[in-house]
Amino acid sequence: MSQLSVNIMGQPYTLSCKEGEEAALQEAVTYLDGKMTAIRDAGKIRGNDRIAVIAALGIAAELLSSKAPSGPLSELTVSEVKQKIATMHTVLDDALAAQEDLF
Repeated sequence: MSQLSVNIMGQPYTLSCKEGEEAALQEAVTYLDGKMTAIRDAGKIRGNDRIAVIAALGIAAELLSSKAPSGPLSELTVSEVKQKIATMHTVLDDALAAQEDLF
């Protein structure tokens, strides 16, 4: 195993990976950092945990679309996928706000 020091949205992380897979992991980090930074810079979502969830949903949607061209997101435009993600964000915000009210 080898270790790779990376930054995602300015936060340092040390990640482990198999020997020879460092370049692929670095590429994944760069992609994730780009997605998260774009979400943060849009200014509509606060909190790194929420930004990470929205980025993960977007990346999962991309993956599912590429793996299953006839899947549930295949007929949607990028704009429609973004709208679905925004709706998911609203649901998450409401759920988190309800939890925060309990404490």
